[in-house]
Amino acid sequence: MNEIKTLNDYSAEIAETIRSSLTPKSMQEKLLSYHENDIAFALTLLTKEERRKLYKILDSESLADILEYSEHTSEYVQELSICKKVEVLSRMETPDAVDVLRQLEKEERETLIDLLNPEVRSEVKLLSSFDEEEIGSKMSTNYIAVSDSASVKEAMSELVRQAAENDNISTIYVVDKNRTFYGAIDLKDLIIAREGTSLKGIMTCSYPYVYARSSIEDCIPQLMDYSEDSVPVLDDENKLIGVITSHDLMEVVEDELNEDYAKLAGLASEEDLEEPIRLSVKKRLPWLCILLVMGLGVSATVGLFESIVAQLPVIMCFQSLILDMAGNVGTQSLAVAIRVLMDKQISGKQKITLVFKEARVGLANGMILGILSFVVIGGYLCLKGNTALFAFAVSGCLGSAMVLAMLISSMSGTVIPIFFQKIGIDPAVASGPLITTLNDLVAVIAYYGLAWIILINIMKLV
Repeated sequence: MNEIKTLNDYSAEIAETIRSSLTPKSMQEKLLSYHENDIAFALTLLTKEERRKLYKILDSESLADILEYSEHTSEYVQELSICKKVEVLSRMETPDAVDVLRQLEKEERETLIDLLNPEVRSEVKLLSSFDEEEIGSKMSTNYIAVSDSASVKEAMSELVRQAAENDNISTIYVVDKNRTFYGAIDLKDLIIAREGTSLKGIMTCSYPYVYARSSIEDCIPQLMDYSEDSVPVLDDENKLIGVITSHDLMEVVEDELNEDYAKLAGLASEEDLEEPIRLSVKKRLPWLCILLVMGLGVSATVGLFESIVAQLPVIMCFQSLILDMAGNVGTQSLAVAIRVLMDKQISGKQKITLVFKEARVGLANGMILGILSFVVIGGYLCLKGNTALFAFAVSGCLGSAMVLAMLISSMSGTVIPIFFQKIGIDPAVASGPLITTLNDLVAVIAYYGLAWIILINIMKLV
């Protein structure tokens, strides 16, 4: 039976090959028999000196292909000589090269850009002109475009000519003499078209497109609605300047999901394992300070009910139960709301429907768990030697508070992100810690308020 090797197995082999005494030609041939992703992973197993040995063995094109798979591209590019940097950046996909350049010091970045060949420099400057939050910063210039006045034969010739530089050939884009986007042609349709056929006869004029200045967040739902290999990117004058490929889209979606996940955890932005402690503290501290102030508010609210706790100390035992359930329900509703709000086309009526749906879900869950708490906690208090009236009065108050807290928490977990979106703030900022703290406040007021009304004023258990 053939042994199936994992990425780690291949990477260990590659690392050993680089450390061996093979001649440059033999080592190059052996290394290039592996996939670029395997070699990229192997870089993490090597010392800086061993990586520099690899940089000398491989040509710039192969090295560029490998570094595009790495999560530490900028770090490895910094280890190259100035000439090698220029050669590698020139052969990388333009968006990847721009990402690397953005992480360099301004002086070094400008020097490297000036040393790039004119065509690559022009593409780099084009992508660098867009803000990192704009879809234009993620586009690729790897596409084929033909004139709307070309014949099928001319279009095929142009395809062959451009394919020498651009390998994204599954869709051919049609532009007019001013490069205004006109439509798209599937490669298969162009191949089987008869020579005398007009391009307009095989062209799709209802093809999706996005504008380069549009925000990435706004474009994601639109791009995901289509299963095209690539979608054209236009400037403000409707001229074709690039494309978003399916690979680019996957990276964009992953980046957005990572960013939202970080915000849900109360972080300013995502972190990685090797990030300096100082930077991690800087990212986390602002939210923690805000939550500290809010937590003090919850504690102060509990202090307002000090007289109730003094009269009925037993109710303090179940405070954490109410708080935890309210926070959990709010976080669940928040996750659902943010997922729905990713669709920018959602109407106001649908948002209201979402709020009422989450309210009904929260109420149903609250009633089920409230009844369960009433029975279990009432029985527990009876076993502790309390009278049945006292035991089930306390558990009934707890169950009622749970229903109320879970209902309100479900609504707040939905209403708050909708409100944030309305005022132009990312809904993900309504993070789990924020919702949990707000719901703690709601739960405390509901629990001790009902205890004061039901147990002390109505049933007069003290």
